[in-house]
Amino acid sequence: MPRKAAKKPRPPKLPKGEAEQVRIRRELGHDFALKTDAFGRQRLTPDTAEARRVYEVSNGGYTSTGGIVRLRNVDPLVGITSLSRQQREAGGRFRDDFERSQREGLQPQSWSERIDSGRVGGGIPDRVLSAGRAYAHAASALGHWEVAEVVRKICLEGRSVKAIAERTGDGRDVVVKLLKLGLDLLAVHYGTMGRKAG
Repeated sequence: MPRKAAKKPRPPKLPKGEAEQVRIRRELGHDFALKTDAFGRQRLTPDTAEARRVYEVSNGGYTSTGGIVRLRNVDPLVGITSLSRQQREAGGRFRDDFERSQREGLQPQSWSERIDSGRVGGGIPDRVLSAGRAYAHAASALGHWEVAEVVRKICLEGRSVKAIAERTGDGRDVVVKLLKLGLDLLAVHYGTMGRKAG
């Protein structure tokens, strides 16, 4: 009796619309949000804000034919397409340092009182101090207050360039230049400036 050839495992079907979202991101150069799965396909990274973001393209869905891309729920670091990969990484790392310092500081502490009112283990945990120090050092690397304010508003608060420009009365190009300067300073601080993307 002839043996049946073993069938290769077939990759599971992509969720509806994911292939189109991957294609649009690749056309725009937003492939930093993609990862390769076990079957060699580019996919959206699951359970991330980037995966939930929806790119809509007019003109039949192709940017190459002049379609206009609209982004829903845009992270400003992603929406500003003129930022380099290093600038995006530096802004993301600054945001992570900030969030970690805030999150670690909010965790309940285990306090125990001795009879003589002295605390046992009542100091601030090292992880809280380390997270706070990492954020403070990164923030001090920003230097000038105007640069620091723009970076904080965009990276930490998620404000748009347009909203900051309207509030300060500066042009959008000025806000973007301040942001890029700040992100470059952060990239130098984190040691990623001049590193080749790999």
